[in-house]
Amino acid sequence: MSDKVILHYFNGRGKMESVRWLLTVAEVEFDENYLTTREQYLKLLNDGSLLFQQVPLVEIDGMKLVQTKAILHYIAEKYNLFGKDIKERVMINMYSEGLIDLMEMMMMLPFTADPKPKLDNIQSKAKERYLPVFEKALTGPVYLVGGKLSLADVLLVECTLMLEEKFPAILKDYPNLKSFQGRMTQIPAISRFLQPGSKRKPQPDEGYVKTVMEVFNITAPLSL
Repeated sequence: MSDKVILHYFNGRGKMESVRWLLTVAEVEFDENYLTTREQYLKLLNDGSLLFQQVPLVEIDGMKLVQTKAILHYIAEKYNLFGKDIKERVMINMYSEGLIDLMEMMMMLPFTADPKPKLDNIQSKAKERYLPVFEKALTGPVYLVGGKLSLADVLLVECTLMLEEKFPAILKDYPNLKSFQGRMTQIPAISRFLQPGSKRKPQPDEGYVKTVMEVFNITAPLSL
């Protein structure tokens, strides 16, 4: 097994994108094996590489890790992005899981026959449930937890950029969040990640959706 971190996923964002973000911030080089056919997926299954028959799959430190949150926690712990004690870690986890909930709603949009109602729901939930939490948490502090960069900060900047792709003015009433986003995007590793030609993936298109559905042998829209 290679010493280099290897990601097994589609050539698109999905659940792996947060892993790409975190590795980038930790300045860890990684390679990617893109799933393009069902045969590739079945081979991973037959090899016993997918503990719960699901991707993302990350090869790191001689292990084959699945389950997105477990992968993120391992990388964050390894690269000192997971707080200094158990109380900081639980705060990082609470913030992170809220952000993952919101981002997963956006991940499902490309697979939805009629995305308009879901877009409206995402916008209202973002404004009513999620963004106020982070706006309040960033009243004064530079980072969300412990005065230090953590997994929660990385997910927050990823999430705010995703939201602005769909709702360009969504942060206008959240000045602390907008300032936070500005600070984060000036971090050299993140600045490079946001440039064309980086390993950051674009918004999902029809080709991405088609590949995912073929690999998983899905024949109907996921919203049905």
